[in-house]
Amino acid sequence: MTDSEVPFKIVIAGFGWWGKHITTRLQNHDSIKVEGIVEPFEANHKAIDDLGLRRFDDLSEVVVLDEIDAIILTTPNPLHEEQVILCAKAGKHVFCEKPLGLTAASARRSVAACREAGVQLGIGHERRFEPAMLALRSALENGELGTVMHAEAAFSHDKLINVPKGDWRTSKSVAPAAGMTAMGIHLSDLLISFFGRVETVQAMTASRSLGWETGDVVTVQLGFEAGMTASFSAVLHTPHFIRMHVFGSDKWIEVLNDSHPDTPDGIVRYLTAQTGKDVEQTEYAWADAVTANLEAFAAACQGQAPYPITPEESVHNIEVLEAIAISAEDRRTVQIKEI
Repeated sequence: MTDSEVPFKIVIAGFGWWGKHITTRLQNHDSIKVEGIVEPFEANHKAIDDLGLRRFDDLSEVVVLDEIDAIILTTPNPLHEEQVILCAKAGKHVFCEKPLGLTAASARRSVAACREAGVQLGIGHERRFEPAMLALRSALENGELGTVMHAEAAFSHDKLINVPKGDWRTSKSVAPAAGMTAMGIHLSDLLISFFGRVETVQAMTASRSLGWETGDVVTVQLGFEAGMTASFSAVLHTPHFIRMHVFGSDKWIEVLNDSHPDTPDGIVRYLTAQTGKDVEQTEYAWADAVTANLEAFAAACQGQAPYPITPEESVHNIEVLEAIAISAEDRRTVQIKEI
């Protein structure tokens, strides 16, 4: 950023795991400046003060400030709709950590509020911005795999096993279908971005070791309008494992991540296979996809480039989430058109 350029000024609402993570990532950023944190819990106040950031007790104090360009929401799931609409009505661009809502109707109301106010809505689906995922998407768009047959994906870890008993993340009503709102929703977002709209959903959850009301295992089968199928899983109590595998009639491509998007470590393996040839492997270094997403959001807010996650995709992903929660209750097939 040159001396004549004005930084894109944001306030982060919520100073939990992701709020702290995003604040850390954006420290000393060239063009995005964290002006303050909204955090009502006193236990977190000293950490905010130590960073030299302005502290607010309520989001309503921030949306009236002319100098603030956007709000980043890293708050509990049930607050998202109310807070997105509050920011939009105040004319503030808003970036919402996933999930955008817990029901499709909620997501539609948030999108409608942003559209009506003319503000940009961003979503915390940073995995779209990983170099290996961008390469896979390019291969799909170029038809390199032939006819897409099926995809398999997994996003599992044990980062949340020590959350306090009764934490909102353990509640079925607030975090439905086990690991869906923490990890699985990233996979459904990626699959939607690759293949388009989902037609049918079948899901199962299980409670194996944590004793959480929402469960600790979710497995999902998707049927897409375009004809391909996909399956994915998220496990909340197992060592880190992230995988995306797309099978085509001419080629398959597999992506394996050594580390979580919040952990700057390891490599990403990009494997390709064709009949009669050796499997080829390309390695990508870990990349800061979280910041890349926020940079794309800031660019869209400033009219520099379209934001790559469309409102229609954002709503459809919550349609799929709601269908998964419904299906997991009795393991029945749910038609997306019913949602």
